Amino acid sequence: MEETSLLVAFGAGLLAFLSPCVLPLVPVYLASICGPEILEPQAGRRLTVFFHSLSFVAGFAVVFIALGASAGLIGFALRSHLLTIRIAGSLLIAFGLFLLAALKFPWLNYESRLAPSLGATTGYLRSFVIGVIFSLAWTPCVGGLLFGALALALGSEAPLPGAYLMAVFSLGLSLPFLIIGLAFDWVRPLLRHIHRYSTWSYIISGLLLIAVGILILTNQLSWF
Repeated sequence: MEETSLLVAFGAGLLAFLSPCVLPLVPVYLASICGPEILEPQAGRRLTVFFHSLSFVAGFAVVFIALGASAGLIGFALRSHLLTIRIAGSLLIAFGLFLLAALKFPWLNYESRLAPSLGATTGYLRSFVIGVIFSLAWTPCVGGLLFGALALALGSEAPLPGAYLMAVFSLGLSLPFLIIGLAFDWVRPLLRHIHRYSTWSYIISGLLLIAVGILILTNQLSWF
């Protein structure tokens, strides 16, 4: 069950990256941490962009891992395996339905706009802070997947496994971002084409969460 939960958490992170409030705005995020000049073709910036991207993803990973540890701590406090399994499974189904409903009711799917005054000077610490801030801004939009992963962390019934699950979720969200940061000039033209299919990430995400929730409630997750 633990290996399956890690796989689901990683997949949820990947699907979160493909959501309409993350994938099409990757150039905006990179411009915010590296400066607007990144949007202009310029040689010799790959490593700089990569390290800024690494600082950025480290920022939101710290927040998500802390949330995972907190969810695991709550599961430990409940001290009832059957109760936490029922809560986790029910929450996964609820968040899956939320994602599917967001396709019909767009007002359910939004992103908070945070515009902190961090100055115009770029720096790795600044990129880290922006990552922390954007983890909060993304929450309303990727909340179904994020809270689905947190529901798995709740079922872990311990702080460390909960933190591991959210670390894997963060890895799934971070890897595509780092790859794009490393090859931004080459990948940028493809982002517009990929965005056309981002709606499918919501459908797949919703069905995945519902399916895993049902398997957890019926104690059949090992089948997955």
